[in-house]
Amino acid sequence: MSLRKRPTRPRRAALASAALLALGSGALAAAPAPLPAPAGGLNILVAGVDSRQGVTPQEKAKHRLGGKGCDCTDVLMLVHVSAANDRVSVVSLPRDSLTSFRAGHHDQRTGAEHGAHQAKINAAHTEGGPAFTVETVERMTGTPVHRYLEIDFRRFMDGVDRLKDGVPVCTKAPLKDPVTGLDLAPGTTRVGGGEALQYVRSRRADGKMDFGRMQKQQQFFVNTLRKVRTDLLGDPGALRAFASTLRGTATVERGLSVTDMLTLATRLRHLPPSRTEFATVPVSGFKTVDGVGSTVAWNERQAAEIFERLRTDRPLPAPATTPTSTIPQGLGEYRPAGGSSLLCAP
Repeated sequence: MSLRKRPTRPRRAALASAALLALGSGALAAAPAPLPAPAGGLNILVAGVDSRQGVTPQEKAKHRLGGKGCDCTDVLMLVHVSAANDRVSVVSLPRDSLTSFRAGHHDQRTGAEHGAHQAKINAAHTEGGPAFTVETVERMTGTPVHRYLEIDFRRFMDGVDRLKDGVPVCTKAPLKDPVTGLDLAPGTTRVGGGEALQYVRSRRADGKMDFGRMQKQQQFFVNTLRKVRTDLLGDPGALRAFASTLRGTATVERGLSVTDMLTLATRLRHLPPSRTEFATVPVSGFKTVDGVGSTVAWNERQAAEIFERLRTDRPLPAPATTPTSTIPQGLGEYRPAGGSSLLCAP
């Protein structure tokens, strides 16, 4: 029997390099890029998608989730993390925001090529998926999106259920929504995954329509961050499991990876709620568009100021001193809120 001489260390290195070249550039591209730290701050688009994939018939009935989802975005939040990791600004984009889609994009459902047309922003995902959603948000806001996180109904419920005793939500008045089945008494209630989904989807419990729903989503966001900070940062295994549940397994362009989420948790581990701020894009009024329906039009001047603040890594601007929206009850007005003001009793 003959023995083949083992290659020397330099020879082994050369063979490894040759193997990578033989596999082509795809082997190198497969390794995910680390979470960036842009000089102007990090922007993450969080999308809550109306998809019932993996939800059981029993869960649909119990939590009144209806039938087939629209595969549209019920939630769009542009999250800005300052370059110094000492501030987080969250801006909600109304799902019915009026926009225009460019010509030449392909429908992910049919493969057909679309011409330019007006639409609601939440239809970007339905027509073109995550990449087209990111493209649409970047164009509307003039702000780069560095990472994208998509969460559907299944991952949302399972993620909340990974947090011990759920997430606290609170209300001064009773919240009862006949559509989602939400039924909360005044005070603080800890909700698990299914009831949490009812809460963030509710828009008929307080008479504030989608504007009230976005406020609930922001409140839920900051209370979930507090739970993650207090319950999971000291338990790496539990934190990874939570991140993996929210992230899922789909591969998307600029997708936020589990490693990215853990890196972000480390960067922000000392950030208190007082250093977070939440707002909704200012809306000038409702607008009915043929073939699209009732939409909301942004207050372009005020919105431009908000996104300019994000691009230059500065805190959100103060609200205007005079009304800027024609929507009743001031619901379309821009009113930023500090994260501490949205916290519920533990």
